[in-house]
Amino acid sequence: FSSPSKCDDNDCFVSIDYVLIDCKIIFIHYSANACLLPICCLYGAAVTTVEGVGSTETRVHPVQERLAKCHGSQCGFCSPGMVMSIYTLLRNYPEPTPEQMIAALAGKYCHFLICRYVLKLFLQILCVSESVCCQRKANGKCCSDQEDDLFDKEEKVSTSLFSIDEFQPLDPTQELIFPPELMRMAENQPKRTLFFHGERMTWISPVSLDELLDLKAAHPKAPLVVGNTGVGPEMKFRGVFHPVVIAPARIPDLNVVKYTEDGLTLGAACSLSVAKDVLTNAISEFPEEKTKVFCAVLKQLRTLGGEQIRNVAVCCALLAVMFVTNRRIPLSDIFAGVGNNTITPEEILVSVHIPHSRKGEYVCAFRQAPRRENALSITNAGMRVLFEEGTDIIKDLSIFYGGAASTTVCAKQTCSALTGRHWNEQTLDEACRLILKEIAVPGSASGEKVDYKKTLIISFFYRFFLEVLQSLKTTVNYFSMSAFDPYHYPGIPVEYGSVLQDFKTKMPQSIQIYQPDQSPQDPVGRPIMHQSGIKHATGEAVYIDDLPSVDGELFLAVVTSSRAHAKIVSIDTSEALKVPGVFDVISAHDVPATNEFYYSDDPEIVFVICVGQIVCAVVADSDVHAKQAAAKVKIEYEVLEPVILTIEEAIKHNSFFEPKRKLEQGNVDQAFETVDNIIEGEIHIGGQEHFYMETQSVLAVPKGEDKEMDVYVSTQHPAVIQVIQSILRESVPANRIMCHVKRVGGAFGGKLLKSGLLASVAAVAAKKTGRAVRFILSRGDDMLITGGRHPFIGKYKVGFMNDGRIRAVDVNYYINGGCTPDESVLVAAVSLLKMDNAYKIPNLRCWAYACKTNLPSNTAFRGFGFPQSALVTETWITEVADKTGLSPEKIREINMYKENEQTHFKQKLDPQNLIRCWNECMEKSAYYSRKKAANEFNKQNYWKKKGIAIVPLKFPFGLGTRYLSQASALVHIYTDGSVLLTHGGIEMGQGIHTKMIQVASRELNIPMSSIHFCETSTTTVPNACASAGSAGTDVNGMAVKDACQTLLKRLQPIINKNPKGTWNEWIKEAFEQSVSLSATGYFRGYNENMDWEKGEGQPFTYFLFGAACSEVEINCLTGDHKNLRTDIVMDIGCSINPAVDIGQIEGAFVQGIGLYTMEELKYSPEGVLYTRGPDQYKIPAVCDIPEQFSVSLLSSSQNPHAIYASKGIGEAGLFLGCSVFFALRDAVTSVRNERGLKTTFVLNSPLTAEQIRASCADDFTEMVTESWGGVCSSVSG
Repeated sequence: FSSPSKCDDNDCFVSIDYVLIDCKIIFIHYSANACLLPICCLYGAAVTTVEGVGSTETRVHPVQERLAKCHGSQCGFCSPGMVMSIYTLLRNYPEPTPEQMIAALAGKYCHFLICRYVLKLFLQILCVSESVCCQRKANGKCCSDQEDDLFDKEEKVSTSLFSIDEFQPLDPTQELIFPPELMRMAENQPKRTLFFHGERMTWISPVSLDELLDLKAAHPKAPLVVGNTGVGPEMKFRGVFHPVVIAPARIPDLNVVKYTEDGLTLGAACSLSVAKDVLTNAISEFPEEKTKVFCAVLKQLRTLGGEQIRNVAVCCALLAVMFVTNRRIPLSDIFAGVGNNTITPEEILVSVHIPHSRKGEYVCAFRQAPRRENALSITNAGMRVLFEEGTDIIKDLSIFYGGAASTTVCAKQTCSALTGRHWNEQTLDEACRLILKEIAVPGSASGEKVDYKKTLIISFFYRFFLEVLQSLKTTVNYFSMSAFDPYHYPGIPVEYGSVLQDFKTKMPQSIQIYQPDQSPQDPVGRPIMHQSGIKHATGEAVYIDDLPSVDGELFLAVVTSSRAHAKIVSIDTSEALKVPGVFDVISAHDVPATNEFYYSDDPEIVFVICVGQIVCAVVADSDVHAKQAAAKVKIEYEVLEPVILTIEEAIKHNSFFEPKRKLEQGNVDQAFETVDNIIEGEIHIGGQEHFYMETQSVLAVPKGEDKEMDVYVSTQHPAVIQVIQSILRESVPANRIMCHVKRVGGAFGGKLLKSGLLASVAAVAAKKTGRAVRFILSRGDDMLITGGRHPFIGKYKVGFMNDGRIRAVDVNYYINGGCTPDESVLVAAVSLLKMDNAYKIPNLRCWAYACKTNLPSNTAFRGFGFPQSALVTETWITEVADKTGLSPEKIREINMYKENEQTHFKQKLDPQNLIRCWNECMEKSAYYSRKKAANEFNKQNYWKKKGIAIVPLKFPFGLGTRYLSQASALVHIYTDGSVLLTHGGIEMGQGIHTKMIQVASRELNIPMSSIHFCETSTTTVPNACASAGSAGTDVNGMAVKDACQTLLKRLQPIINKNPKGTWNEWIKEAFEQSVSLSATGYFRGYNENMDWEKGEGQPFTYFLFGAACSEVEINCLTGDHKNLRTDIVMDIGCSINPAVDIGQIEGAFVQGIGLYTMEELKYSPEGVLYTRGPDQYKIPAVCDIPEQFSVSLLSSSQNPHAIYASKGIGEAGLFLGCSVFFALRDAVTSVRNERGLKTTFVLNSPLTAEQIRASCADDFTEMVTESWGGVCSSVSG
C-alpha cells in the first residue's frame, strides 16, 4: 500500500469497500490498518489507497486539499492516514456529527499535533460543501467560527490561517464507484472455499460451518483469523509462525445480526464497529429498562481501540452468552470457572448473545487506561446487580475485573456473601473488604503498581454503588413499592453527582492570533501552506523507504544485546546463515577501521554491549528473511558487574561522564543564614521517546568505483554521516560519500548522532557485500536502540523570605546519559544555563552531572535539558507558595525578571516582552475570574476537582559557539526564469523549506511558484551544521538572503537599463551578457561563547518569551483528568510564516503535555525496555487536546539578531506543557486541603493517573496501603 511503513499499528490506513448481496445491494466503506490487513482477506473487496482518492497528476480531492491548506500537515508522514480516515467517514456520512469526526481520529496520534488542524478541516468540509452551513453554535453561527467565543478583540489582529474561499466543494457524486467487475463477481460467482498458498503458509477461507469444522479437525493448531488484531501482531512483532491460517469471515452464520425476544445476537465475525452501530440503534429503539447491558457495552466500545481497529476486530469474546457449535455457554461461567464451560478444540464459536436487562437490574462497566482512547486498559470492570422486586435487597450480583490479573477474574465469593443484603453503606463497606481479600493482584511485568490496581478495583465498585444508588433514588414509583422508609434512604449527596459523568472528548475550539504588517505582495509574514503539503496529503511525498528498489538490493536487520553489562563470549551465526535468502552476517570485525567514533572525550561505539545496543546485523534478499535470520543468531554472554541502570545507582557507584558543570553567583551559604524559611526536596522526571513517525531509515548505495557511496538517510545532520563513515571506512575521504535528505518524517533531536551511527552499520554492510543495503528500523527496535530524552533528578534547597522573595538556591541536577556520552554532557550544561527560567535569583549555586549507566545512550530532544531543569525550578516556586500561603502566580510575579539585568551567567537580559506575555496571558485567559470559578466548582464537587495554573517562559536561543550556527546556501537561476534553491537545513516538519522559499521570493521579488527546492545534499552544500536548536530558519535564512542579494547585485545593472522589463527578460539578458546566474550564500554564525571556568559568557544570541495558562479537571476516584482550556501568548518576533510557527507552538505544547503527564518509559530490573511501541507507550491524542486552545503571537515585537526580525520557535513551546502539570497539582492540592491532608506531597513527572490517584488520598487508598478503615465517611461526606 502507499501509506508510509513503520508506523506500527498507527497510520497505514486504506479504505475498503465491500459489497454485500442479500435482498438488496449494500456498500460498506471502512478504513483499516494496511499493516495488519491480510491481503488474502480482501477477496471481492475494492481497496482505495490515498493515491486512489486523488493526486497531483489527476485531481486533488477536497479532503486532501483542505488537509494541506488548513495546515494539517507538518512532517507529513501520517497525513495519508489522516486523509483515509476522513475520506472513509465522509463516504459513509457526508455530513458527519462532531462525535463521528472525533471518533474517526481517535486512533490517530502524532507528536506534531496535526489532529487539531484536521478537526478544523472537518469543520471547513461541512461549511464549504454544497450543503448549507452547519450552524451548530447556540447563536446560529458556523461551528468553525469560534473567535467570538474566546476573546473580545480590540486590536487589529488576524485569526484566519487560511481562506475557505479557495476550497473546492465536496461533491459526493464525484466519488469513485464500486468496480463493476467486482459487483458482477459478487452477484454471479458461487461461493466457494478459497485457498491461498504462500512461501511458508496457507490461507484457507471456508464458506460454511461444516467446512470450518472439517478444517479445524484437519488443522487443530491453525488459528482462526477474522480481524487479525490478535494473530497479526503476534506474527509481525513476536515471530510467531502459523503454517495454516483459517479465515471464517465469509461464513454467513458468523455474520448474523438478530434481535430476539430476550436480547440481541451478533455473529462471532461481526466487527466491533458493527456491534457499536447495532447497539446504538437498539438503545434508541428499546425501552431504557431493557438496554442497560447494551449501554454498558457501548460505553466500552467507544474507547476500545481506534475506528480502524474496531472496523476489523471482532466482538466474539466480549461478553454475555456465547453460542458454540451445538451449545450455549454463559460467558460469566467461563470467567467464574463454573462447571466445564470452556470451548473445546473441536468447537467453533458461532455468536454472542447480549440479553436485555430486566426490571430491577443495573449494569455498569468501567475502565482506566494510560490514555482515555485507543489504549489497553490498566484495569477494567463489569458489574451487575439484580434486586428483589420492589426492594433494595440483592438477589444476584456479578463483579468481574480485567487487567487485575493475567485473565478476567470474578469476585464470586464476594458476590455470594453480599446476596440477600440491602444496598447500603454497610454493604459497601463489606464489599470493598471482601473484594480486596478475594482479588489477588500480582506484580505487573510492565510496571503498573499493584497499589494502583487495587485502588481502582474498589474505586470502581464504589462508583458502581453510587450509580445504582442514584438509579434507585430516581426510579419512577420506586419508593412507593419500597420495603424501607425513603426518609432514611441516604441517596447521593449533591457534591458526589459529577463523578457519575465520564470525561468525554469534545470538538476542540481553537483560535490563533497574529498581526500581519506587510504589503499584500510580500510572502514573508503570510500563513503560507507547507511547500509539500499537497504531496503529503496525496501520498506522493517520498521518504526513505519509499525510494524505488535498487537492483540487487539487500535488507538489513540487527541483533541487539539482551544484557545490560556483559562480555560477549561467542556469536553463533550458523543457523542464521541457513535461512533462505541470507547473504551475510555483519559484525564488528567487518568495520574496516577502529570500531568507534570519537564525537567527544569518550568513544561512541558502533557494536557494543548494553541493553538494546547492536551486536551484529544480518543482510538478506528481503526484510522478512533478514529478520527471520536475525532471530536465529545465538549469543553467549559473560555477565559483568556492576549493572548500573538508574541515576541513583550511578550516584552510588560514582559513575559519571566528564566534565561535571557548575555555575554560581552571589554568596549562597551566607544568604541561607539570613532567610526566613528554607525548603529542601527533589523531583524525578522520566525520560521521553522521540516517537517520530518515520523510524530511523537509511539506504546505502555503493557506486562501484573510487569507493563512492550514495547514502539516503532520515537525518538532521547529513555532514556527520560523512564524517562517521569516512572514519569507519578506512579514512575514505568525505568527498566520496554523498548524503541525500529529501525530507524527514519527524526527528525532535533523535536523528542527529544516532542516525549517523545507524547509517554506518548499513554502509559497512554495503561495502562488504558490494550491494545496496536498505536498513529501516521497526518501531520496537527504534525505541529499544536509540534512547530519548534524559531521565532527570533535581535536588534543591531554597531559601526565601516570608513575603515570597527567593534569596538563595542550591540545586544539583543528575541526568541518565546511558552507556556513551552522546550529547549528555552538553544537555547537562544547557540545563544549568537555562534553569532560572523567568526568575532572578540573587544567590545561586547549581551543579549538573551526566550519569553513565548500562542503558542505550540518551540523546538530544526538543528543549535540550531546559524542560527538565525548568520544571525543577517551577516545582520549588510552587512549594515556596505553599509555605508562604501566597498563590503560585504571586510568587512567580515577585521573583520574575523585571528590569534590564544580568542572568546567572552574566549575560544581559531585557525582560520587557516577558512581562508583556505574562500580562497578556493573564488578561486573555481571564485567569483570576476562572480561578474563582474553579474554587467554586471544587466546593460543590467532592470527587471531581478543577485546577488552573499559569507559567511564564524565558527560552534562550543559541548553540553556545559560533561554528555550530554557520550556514550555506546555493541558488541557481535558469534561463527560463525559474530558480532552484538549496541550503543546509533539513525539512522535518518545521517548514524550513517553505520559509526559505518565502525568503528567496522576497529578496528576488518573484513569485514563490517560480522557486523550487529539491533536496538537502552534501554534494551541493558542504559541511552544513545540524538542523537543531530551533536555529534552522535563522541561520539558513541568512545564507539564502546572502545568495539572493549576490545575484540581485549582479542583475542590478541590467535592471537599471530596463526597469520596466520582466524577470524573464532580465535573466535572458544576463545570460547573454555572460553574467553568472548561480551564487552561494554564507552566514558565519552567531558570536556565542561560554567560559565555564569563570562561569560567565554570552552563550545565547537572544531570548524568546511566553506564558501559558491551563485549566484541568480531575477524577479523584481514578486519577483520570481532562484538559479543559489552554491560552498561550508567545513572543516570536516577526513571524515569517504564522501558520507554521503557530503549528510549532501548538505541537510543542502538546508534546510537553505528553512529557509531563502521560509518556512513561518502563524498564525491567535487567534494563529491558517494556514500552516498545504504540500499544505500551502512549503519546497525546485527540482526547488530550484542550477543549479550548488559543495561541496569540505577541504583537509589535522585534528581534534585530535574526532574519527579518523573527525568532527560532521550534523548541520553546514544549516547556509550556508544564502548565497542565501545575494545574493538575493545583487540583490535587484542592483535594488534599479539603480532606485535611496538610503534609508536604511530591509529584513527579510524568504526572500520570496513578500518581494523581495516590495523591488524592482517601479511605480507599488508605485501605489498600494499610488496613481496612471503612468507607462510610466517603459515602455520606
